[in-house]
Amino acid sequence: MTESTIVIDHGSGFLKAGMSGWNKPHTVCPNIVNYRPCRENPGPSSARRVLGLGIDIYHPDTFSYPIQRGRILNWEAMERMWSFVLETHKKEHEVSPVLFTEPPLRKPGDRRKTLEIMFESLCVPALLLADELEMSLYATGLLTGVVVDSGYGLTRVQPYYLGRPLQNGLKVLEFAGQDVSAYLKKSLFQDDSSASQMFRLHTADTVQMEQCYVPQDLGQEIDILQSLPAGSAVENTYHLPDGTTMDLTPMQRLAPEMFFSPEVFDLQVPSLSQALVDSIKTCEASLQPLILSHVIACGGNTMYPGFCTRLFEELAIKHLSSAKTMVRLGSTRKFSVWVGASVVAHLSTYKSQWITKLEYDEG
Repeated sequence: MTESTIVIDHGSGFLKAGMSGWNKPHTVCPNIVNYRPCRENPGPSSARRVLGLGIDIYHPDTFSYPIQRGRILNWEAMERMWSFVLETHKKEHEVSPVLFTEPPLRKPGDRRKTLEIMFESLCVPALLLADELEMSLYATGLLTGVVVDSGYGLTRVQPYYLGRPLQNGLKVLEFAGQDVSAYLKKSLFQDDSSASQMFRLHTADTVQMEQCYVPQDLGQEIDILQSLPAGSAVENTYHLPDGTTMDLTPMQRLAPEMFFSPEVFDLQVPSLSQALVDSIKTCEASLQPLILSHVIACGGNTMYPGFCTRLFEELAIKHLSSAKTMVRLGSTRKFSVWVGASVVAHLSTYKSQWITKLEYDEG
């Protein structure tokens, strides 16, 4: 809309925000809030305690995620976080228009509540609600392809043709990064009940980022990891932040295999590659080769080493060997929703979809 549009992508795990026109968000913070005891309510009950952003180091076990599996559960927390973003990016004394991304399976009531908070409480002059997966598509500069987005709370697949979503192809899997984290927390600390929730979370997240990867062959990779000698260049010992060490099992390092073999982890959901194949097969037969030639991988989980190679192999070799498969990657693919929205904020083709405060008041 203007060069001063604030773009907010609020996922289950992280909030990404910044001014449109940039190639990455200015603000990236965990989507976590805490309720601290206050003078009026010093006890453990939740009634009217002080709401804070992030984890309070003095009350580390009081934090929660206001969005679960893409669904907003705590609107008070949402308003506080959005207010923080607007205040951070305010230019002089004016609030800029806001482009806000929302999940494909949004409920009408959620949209109404978002409008109410933005226009009545935060007084934004104009608002555009944009589909997350569509924004990821536009971040690549493509109009046709299939978006595979795997974030903290959800893994989703959506095919597009000439910029339009092929609705029957939408697949939503309720397993994602938080399930990898939960598996690691449970397996790493099963014999240690003394570790704080914050320490467990930090350790699991660090192991995810620094030690985990997707194998090309699970059985073969387990054999390799089990045979590693002590002191080898790649070893199974992880050094914790406090200086102690922890021996990682092969399955802990290979936890992202969950996306390709969920049954190994007792998850009753289809694999990501199977969901992708099922999605493409819902499309018209003549479109399938074209859509499969543009597989757009995005979201934080696609950053695991080996993830996209494994996805390509499962599609090209095991499922759709007759089609030409191209898995497209980008260096900022964990921010692809935000990047696409940053571009869309300046497109005149979306002009009619903006809602102004005047239109909201009159409606």
